Amino acid sequence: MDVTERIEEQLKSHDILLYMKGTPDFPQCGFSGQTVAALNAIGQPYAFFNIFEDEEIRQGLKAYSNWPTFPQLYVKGELIGGSDIVVEMYQSGELKKLLESIKQ
Repeated sequence: MDVTERIEEQLKSHDILLYMKGTPDFPQCGFSGQTVAALNAIGQPYAFFNIFEDEEIRQGLKAYSNWPTFPQLYVKGELIGGSDIVVEMYQSGELKKLLESIKQ
């Protein structure tokens, strides 16, 4: 299975998936921490993947998403964006509406 297939399998397996640096309990960059804080404030369950644990996924995801930085939030397999977009959506209430529309 190549890296693209692995990424697609992960996205199919989780309605809400955050590719991040570190873990929600121990984010390893401020942007990942801000994204986790926004997601946690909404309270909707989400999956995460620590990109430091798999260099192939880390590099492959940049090409797959055409988004060079992390974190990257996906909902139903669609890239929502990075930290700035997620925080902005959280502040406007848009993120809560989107995540609450997902049936877990």
